[in-house]
Amino acid sequence: MKVLIVDDDNLVSLSLKTILEASGEVTIAGIGNSGEQAIELYEEHQPDILLMDIRMEGMTGLTAGKEILSKHPNARILFLTTFADDEYIVKALHMGAKGYLLKQNFESILPALQAVSRGQTVFGEEITDKIPELMSAAPQKRDFSEYGITEKEYAIIEQVANGLNNKEIAEKLYLSEGTVRNYLSSILEKLELRDRTQLAIFYYR
Repeated sequence: MKVLIVDDDNLVSLSLKTILEASGEVTIAGIGNSGEQAIELYEEHQPDILLMDIRMEGMTGLTAGKEILSKHPNARILFLTTFADDEYIVKALHMGAKGYLLKQNFESILPALQAVSRGQTVFGEEITDKIPELMSAAPQKRDFSEYGITEKEYAIIEQVANGLNNKEIAEKLYLSEGTVRNYLSSILEKLELRDRTQLAIFYYR
Protein backbone atom coordinates (compact mmCIF):
# COMPACT_ATOMS: atom_id res chain seq x y z
CA MET A 1 0.00 0.00 0.00
CA LYS A 2 1.18 3.52 -0.81
CA VAL A 3 1.18 5.85 2.20
CA LEU A 4 1.80 9.60 2.43
CA ILE A 5 3.11 10.83 5.81
CA VAL A 6 2.54 14.42 6.91
CA ASP A 7 3.82 15.56 10.32
CA ASP A 8 5.56 18.74 11.40
CA ASP A 9 7.98 16.70 13.53
CA ASN A 10 10.56 15.39 11.06
CA LEU A 11 11.84 12.81 13.56
CA VAL A 12 8.36 11.31 13.85
CA SER A 13 7.99 11.19 10.05
CA LEU A 14 11.34 9.48 9.54
CA SER A 15 10.65 7.00 12.36
CA LEU A 16 7.29 6.13 10.84
CA LYS A 17 8.89 5.73 7.43
CA THR A 18 11.50 3.32 8.82
CA ILE A 19 8.98 1.27 10.82
CA LEU A 20 6.38 1.02 8.07
CA GLU A 21 8.77 0.26 5.21
CA ALA A 22 10.42 -2.46 7.33
CA SER A 23 7.10 -4.32 7.28
CA GLY A 24 7.43 -4.91 3.54
CA GLU A 25 3.76 -3.98 3.11
CA VAL A 26 4.09 -0.21 2.87
CA THR A 27 5.69 2.12 0.36
CA ILE A 28 6.10 5.70 1.52
CA ALA A 29 5.00 7.93 -1.35
CA GLY A 30 6.30 11.09 0.26
CA ILE A 31 6.76 13.07 3.48
CA GLY A 32 5.36 16.52 4.23
CA ASN A 33 5.40 18.77 7.28
CA SER A 34 2.37 21.04 6.89
CA GLY A 35 -1.27 21.07 5.91
CA GLU A 36 -0.42 22.93 2.72
CA GLN A 37 2.11 20.23 1.77
CA ALA A 38 -0.44 17.54 2.56
CA ILE A 39 -2.75 18.97 -0.12
CA GLU A 40 0.05 19.37 -2.66
CA LEU A 41 1.55 15.93 -2.05
CA TYR A 42 -1.85 14.22 -2.08
CA GLU A 43 -2.55 15.68 -5.52
CA GLU A 44 0.90 14.63 -6.73
CA HIS A 45 1.04 11.08 -5.39
CA GLN A 46 -2.62 10.01 -4.93
CA PRO A 47 -1.69 7.69 -2.03
CA ASP A 48 -3.82 4.82 -0.81
CA ILE A 49 -3.77 6.36 2.68
CA LEU A 50 -2.77 9.74 4.07
CA LEU A 51 -1.27 9.40 7.57
CA MET A 52 -1.39 12.91 8.99
CA ASP A 53 -0.81 14.84 12.19
CA ILE A 54 -3.58 17.18 13.36
CA ARG A 55 -1.76 20.03 15.08
CA MET A 56 0.72 21.67 12.73
CA GLU A 57 1.99 25.19 12.22
CA GLY A 58 -0.15 27.13 9.75
CA MET A 59 -2.84 24.96 8.21
CA THR A 60 -3.93 22.16 10.55
CA GLY A 61 -4.36 18.56 9.52
CA LEU A 62 -8.13 18.89 9.99
CA THR A 63 -8.32 21.82 7.58
CA ALA A 64 -6.11 20.04 5.05
CA GLY A 65 -8.14 16.85 5.41
CA LYS A 66 -11.39 18.69 4.81
CA GLU A 67 -10.03 20.28 1.64
CA ILE A 68 -8.65 16.99 0.35
CA LEU A 69 -11.95 15.20 0.99
CA SER A 70 -13.88 17.95 -0.80
CA LYS A 71 -11.91 17.15 -3.96
CA HIS A 72 -11.39 13.43 -3.32
CA PRO A 73 -14.41 12.07 -1.38
CA ASN A 74 -12.91 8.57 -1.32
CA ALA A 75 -9.62 9.71 0.20
CA ARG A 76 -8.57 7.60 3.17
CA ILE A 77 -7.19 9.82 5.91
CA LEU A 78 -5.82 8.38 9.15
CA PHE A 79 -5.08 11.02 11.76
CA LEU A 80 -2.16 10.46 14.10
CA THR A 81 -1.75 12.80 17.06
CA THR A 82 -0.50 13.17 20.60
CA PHE A 83 -3.76 14.84 21.59
CA ALA A 84 -6.96 12.95 22.45
CA ASP A 85 -8.72 16.29 22.20
CA ASP A 86 -12.52 15.92 22.26
CA GLU A 87 -13.10 18.68 19.72
CA TYR A 88 -10.63 17.10 17.29
CA ILE A 89 -12.27 13.69 17.63
CA VAL A 90 -15.72 15.09 16.86
CA LYS A 91 -14.43 17.03 13.84
CA ALA A 92 -12.57 13.98 12.53
CA LEU A 93 -15.71 11.85 12.87
CA HIS A 94 -17.91 14.35 11.06
CA MET A 95 -15.32 14.93 8.37
CA GLY A 96 -15.21 11.27 7.40
CA ALA A 97 -11.71 10.38 8.57
CA LYS A 98 -10.91 6.68 8.41
CA GLY A 99 -9.19 6.70 11.77
CA TYR A 100 -7.77 8.63 14.71
CA LEU A 101 -4.84 7.17 16.63
CA LEU A 102 -2.55 8.42 19.36
CA LYS A 103 1.13 8.65 18.45
CA GLN A 104 2.23 6.86 21.58
CA ASN A 105 0.55 3.69 20.31
CA PHE A 106 3.18 3.10 17.61
CA GLU A 107 2.54 -0.63 17.51
CA SER A 108 -1.06 -0.04 16.42
CA ILE A 109 -0.22 2.09 13.37
CA LEU A 110 0.56 -0.70 10.88
CA PRO A 111 -2.53 -2.78 11.83
CA ALA A 112 -4.60 0.40 11.54
CA LEU A 113 -3.24 1.09 8.05
CA GLN A 114 -4.00 -2.50 7.07
CA ALA A 115 -7.57 -2.16 8.35
CA VAL A 116 -8.11 1.16 6.57
CA SER A 117 -6.79 -0.34 3.33
CA ARG A 118 -9.52 -3.00 3.67
CA GLY A 119 -12.14 -0.25 3.93
CA GLN A 120 -12.53 -0.31 7.70
CA THR A 121 -12.64 2.64 10.08
CA VAL A 122 -10.20 2.52 12.97
CA PHE A 123 -10.20 4.50 16.19
CA GLY A 124 -7.90 3.71 19.11
CA GLU A 125 -9.50 2.25 22.21
CA GLU A 126 -9.10 5.56 24.05
CA ILE A 127 -11.06 7.28 21.28
CA THR A 128 -13.76 4.64 20.80
CA ASP A 129 -14.63 4.76 24.51
CA LYS A 130 -15.31 8.48 24.23
CA ILE A 131 -17.57 8.46 21.18
CA PRO A 132 -21.02 7.94 22.79
CA GLU A 133 -20.35 10.64 25.40
CA LEU A 134 -18.92 13.12 22.90
CA MET A 135 -21.75 12.72 20.45
CA SER A 136 -24.62 12.38 22.93
CA ALA A 137 -25.78 15.88 22.14
CA ALA A 138 -25.51 15.12 18.48
CA PRO A 139 -27.97 14.17 15.96
CA GLN A 140 -31.54 14.76 15.56
CA LYS A 141 -32.97 11.72 13.87
CA ARG A 142 -30.97 10.64 10.85
CA ASP A 143 -32.57 9.42 7.63
CA PHE A 144 -31.31 5.91 6.90
CA SER A 145 -34.18 5.03 4.54
CA GLU A 146 -31.86 4.97 1.54
CA TYR A 147 -30.17 1.95 3.14
CA GLY A 148 -33.44 0.10 3.71
CA ILE A 149 -33.25 0.60 7.49
CA THR A 150 -36.60 0.12 9.24
CA GLU A 151 -37.87 2.09 12.26
CA LYS A 152 -37.10 -0.81 14.59
CA GLU A 153 -33.61 -1.20 13.15
CA TYR A 154 -33.03 2.53 13.56
CA ALA A 155 -34.04 2.28 17.22
CA ILE A 156 -31.46 -0.47 17.70
CA ILE A 157 -28.77 1.57 15.92
CA GLU A 158 -29.47 4.47 18.31
CA GLN A 159 -28.97 2.24 21.33
CA VAL A 160 -25.75 0.78 19.94
CA ALA A 161 -24.51 4.34 19.37
CA ASN A 162 -25.37 5.10 23.01
CA GLY A 163 -23.08 2.26 24.10
CA LEU A 164 -25.71 -0.30 25.18
CA ASN A 165 -24.99 -4.02 24.87
CA ASN A 166 -27.45 -6.54 23.41
CA LYS A 167 -29.02 -7.39 26.77
CA GLU A 168 -29.57 -3.72 27.63
CA ILE A 169 -31.02 -3.03 24.19
CA ALA A 170 -33.38 -6.00 24.53
CA GLU A 171 -34.64 -4.72 27.89
CA LYS A 172 -35.06 -1.15 26.65
CA LEU A 173 -36.92 -2.09 23.46
CA TYR A 174 -38.82 -5.06 24.92
CA LEU A 175 -37.18 -7.59 22.63
CA SER A 176 -35.33 -10.85 23.19
CA GLU A 177 -31.53 -10.85 22.97
CA GLY A 178 -31.78 -13.24 20.03
CA THR A 179 -34.01 -10.81 18.16
CA VAL A 180 -31.56 -7.98 18.84
CA ARG A 181 -28.70 -10.11 17.48
CA ASN A 182 -30.72 -10.91 14.35
CA TYR A 183 -31.54 -7.24 13.82
CA LEU A 184 -27.88 -6.28 14.26
CA SER A 185 -26.74 -8.85 11.70
CA SER A 186 -29.27 -7.45 9.22
CA ILE A 187 -28.25 -3.85 9.95
CA LEU A 188 -24.53 -4.54 9.50
CA GLU A 189 -25.22 -6.32 6.22
CA LYS A 190 -27.37 -3.47 4.88
CA LEU A 191 -24.81 -0.83 5.82
CA GLU A 192 -21.83 -3.01 4.79
CA LEU A 193 -20.20 -2.57 8.19
CA ARG A 194 -18.09 -5.02 10.17
CA ASP A 195 -19.07 -4.49 13.81
CA ARG A 196 -20.96 -2.33 16.30
CA THR A 197 -18.06 0.11 16.68
CA GLN A 198 -18.21 0.92 12.98
CA LEU A 199 -22.01 1.15 13.31
CA ALA A 200 -21.71 3.78 16.08
CA ILE A 201 -19.23 5.81 14.05
CA PHE A 202 -21.48 5.58 10.99
CA TYR A 203 -24.43 6.84 13.04
CA TYR A 204 -22.58 9.85 14.41
CA ARG A 205 -21.45 11.02 11.00
